[in-house]
Amino acid sequence: MSDFIADAEQGLLQRHGLDSFEALWTLQLDPVDEPNTARGGYSQVFRLELEGKGYYLKRQRGYLTRTLHHPLGEPTFSREFRNIRRYQQLAIPALQAAYYGQRKLEGDLCAILMTRALDGWTDLDALLAEWGASTASRRQAILTACGTLARTLHGAGQVHGCFYPKHIFLRQGAHGYQAQLIDLEKTRPALFGRRDRVRDLEPLLRRAPMWGEGDIRTFLAAYLNQDATSPLVQDWLQRLTRRRSHKEGR
Repeated sequence: MSDFIADAEQGLLQRHGLDSFEALWTLQLDPVDEPNTARGGYSQVFRLELEGKGYYLKRQRGYLTRTLHHPLGEPTFSREFRNIRRYQQLAIPALQAAYYGQRKLEGDLCAILMTRALDGWTDLDALLAEWGASTASRRQAILTACGTLARTLHGAGQVHGCFYPKHIFLRQGAHGYQAQLIDLEKTRPALFGRRDRVRDLEPLLRRAPMWGEGDIRTFLAAYLNQDATSPLVQDWLQRLTRRRSHKEGR
């Protein structure tokens, strides 16, 4: 795989001498978190500022995932990068890649994924923390944006696999909220119709216990493009409630 550099970032990276794997791999930056070592290698995230623009530079070494297509393993960033590109092609709102590259260094498969920071956006987790203090109109706008995002995702034949509040980012505009997704590693095609879609949505509701039935109906109304009192919304509410009860009871 040849290195990917987004057209919008090509000149910027060139000006700073950062348009190569080697330059980005050796760039000294302060990490934003502790390295993840769960897969036998390591993976770590850094914040990078260039000419007033924010980016997240993620580097990993020997941090692999194994699939039928890659039985010997591939960097998890490789899978996420493919999904970022797929979302872009399918017009699903999501984070944007600025750079991707991989190399074999001293026998280890290494990868770099650089994405544009979502500065000015807020994750749904933070909005849920102040849910009780939000106005009814603001809550409705957030729920509608989340439901519309889910409808776009599933309408494109994809399931996210981790449709959690911390992976949904929102930004308020003149006509309501916009929403987009991050963390696309587990995305896959929806192969089992409504069953897959219910499984994808239920974790969001389980992680938003402050949402009452009215909130969930508003979310589902946007997701299904129906009135909140429609029989279809009622059917989905019952299906999600049953699955949620089952998961919480385990």
